[in-house]
Amino acid sequence: MCKILEISRSGYYKYRDKDFSRKKDIHTDLVIKIFHESNRIYGTRKIKNACEDQGITLSRRRIGRIMTEEGLVSRYTVVQFKPQRQNVNREQIMNIVNQEFNGRKQKEVIVSDLTYVRVGSTWYYICVIVDLFNREVICYSAGTRKTAQLVKEAFATVKGNLSNVQCFHSDRGMEFKNSLIEDLIDTFGISRSLSEAGVPYDNAVAEATFKSIKTEFVYPNRFETLQQLKQELSVYVWWFNNKRYHQTLNYLTPVQYRLENVI
Repeated sequence: MCKILEISRSGYYKYRDKDFSRKKDIHTDLVIKIFHESNRIYGTRKIKNACEDQGITLSRRRIGRIMTEEGLVSRYTVVQFKPQRQNVNREQIMNIVNQEFNGRKQKEVIVSDLTYVRVGSTWYYICVIVDLFNREVICYSAGTRKTAQLVKEAFATVKGNLSNVQCFHSDRGMEFKNSLIEDLIDTFGISRSLSEAGVPYDNAVAEATFKSIKTEFVYPNRFETLQQLKQELSVYVWWFNNKRYHQTLNYLTPVQYRLENVI
């Protein structure tokens, strides 16, 4: 056989006697556990941070090697489809946030956006409102239509006094241009800020939050009813606020950051 395959006998015996077994990294099970507890979301950076929370220091290179060996691939490696924007609100309202998202006080600026979700054979929508202070989802809603009523329903779930909110920022979607929203912010003395038309960077935090929601919650799951969507969204928001590390917050969760920075 060696002659037919044109290899030397010594080469064959060297290959035969070689030990191809690779010892399993002692921290493989930990990396796998953290990865799956994150709903297959975390990459090497956040897994490294989660390991450090447990008193174990691993390099990103080592974590990456373990992930490759075990076939662990973050959902963020999958490119997702984004729908086209619809009508634009042309009101003469300035962008007072001006892409200054960091260093804000609690409820100084809240931002919002809406996105679509497949439920059964049709499209439903979810709305979230995020506090720039700690990137916490402070309220949310889900419904059958992309309207101002959905935004108002989200506001209705805010914990605490809405008078503490100083500014509400959003893009120029028509769902934010309605007497329902205008009456609400006037009642609580909230100032208004709108992104420039066609400039998604003006609402970057809301956009980034929805990228996370789509990748981590919407795309991997199948929803059959609105009730199911609402229940599972509630669970996800709790996880997002209490368990998910945020790079912007120096790898703290929004709740951790709030507890450490609010007197």
